[in-house]
Amino acid sequence: MSDLANEKKNGPVVRVHLDPGNVWRIAFVLVGAGLVVWIALFVFSAGNRFLFTLLMAWFASLAMEPVVGRLSTRMPRGGATAVVMGSVFLFLVGFLVLFGQLLFTQIAALVRSLPNIITGTLTWVNETFGQEYRLEDLLGQIQIDPEQMAGYATQIAGGVISVVGSVVGAIASSLVFVLFTFYLSAEGPRLRRWIAGLFPPRMQQVSITVWDTTAEKTGGYVGARVILATVNATLSGIVFAVIGLPSWLALAIWTGLVAQFVPAIGTYIAISLPVLVGLLSPNPWLGVIVLAWGILYQQVENLTIEPRISARAVNVHPAFSFASVLLGSALFGVAGALLAIPVAAMLLTLLELYRTRYELVPAVTGTGEGGGAPQEGADAEPGETAA
Repeated sequence: MSDLANEKKNGPVVRVHLDPGNVWRIAFVLVGAGLVVWIALFVFSAGNRFLFTLLMAWFASLAMEPVVGRLSTRMPRGGATAVVMGSVFLFLVGFLVLFGQLLFTQIAALVRSLPNIITGTLTWVNETFGQEYRLEDLLGQIQIDPEQMAGYATQIAGGVISVVGSVVGAIASSLVFVLFTFYLSAEGPRLRRWIAGLFPPRMQQVSITVWDTTAEKTGGYVGARVILATVNATLSGIVFAVIGLPSWLALAIWTGLVAQFVPAIGTYIAISLPVLVGLLSPNPWLGVIVLAWGILYQQVENLTIEPRISARAVNVHPAFSFASVLLGSALFGVAGALLAIPVAAMLLTLLELYRTRYELVPAVTGTGEGGGAPQEGADAEPGETAA
């Protein structure tokens, strides 16, 4: 069928003629867009560690914001940031000194008691199963020739080099983290306004709301954890000192920090070390007493102290917080688990701010009240909560 017949049957035929200059321009745009996408993917894949370190530094600066904000009314903001970060650094150094001394002491005690532990284990196995194992016979059955020894030495040397490289990389990452944390905290208000200036006027309030909500939830979460850790460490320190637990101060600080700042399994890790120290002490009953104290305190904290403190700071359902911790640890490891709960609280708060709420219909409430009409304030602008 000819074009004339088609035009008579279906109407005028629209033909699009591309100018050769437009074709080249479209090709350049597509190539440029593809190049931008490729560069973005390359940056995110090659610099994901740096970007995540930057994200952690931003959250750390937000966590310090309540204290830095108060101090900045009496001194320059840079000085206030330096005071807060210096205080945290001194605390960590003191804790590492105490805990390092405890660690070396317990390792030395374990090494000294290792022969007795092995002999006692062999005696128990022989008496229980009717065997006649001897330590000399077991050592004689371990046949290692010089070539195997050389192979083991090579593996150990490679492992040592890998550990040294990991330590150097961790130190470099820590320095980058500290520098960016200081900058993001000292220049926080200016950076907040600069980011808002990147958006059109109608979106500037949204960006400010996101920043302020993140700062509020992160600061509230860290503040609540610090209070709970202080209470936990103080009470645990009193109990450990009264029963005569070795290195009671370091163990009390360890219990408070790990139980509150390690999500999900922090409580079990925190109490396991004092229990182990008590069991290895001259009086093994100390380990049993510490275990009983840990269980008792955890129940009291979960029922009385933590709900009141956490409800004012970060109100996240336990199931949702646990799922967010698992997701964060799966994506970003330990750091992701630490940031999971404040990020989840921030997202839930933003969802509450920007979603439209409706009254429940009578079939759902069962009270015969309400209807399907939106609540008052349901059409509030972004950044405004419904009345």
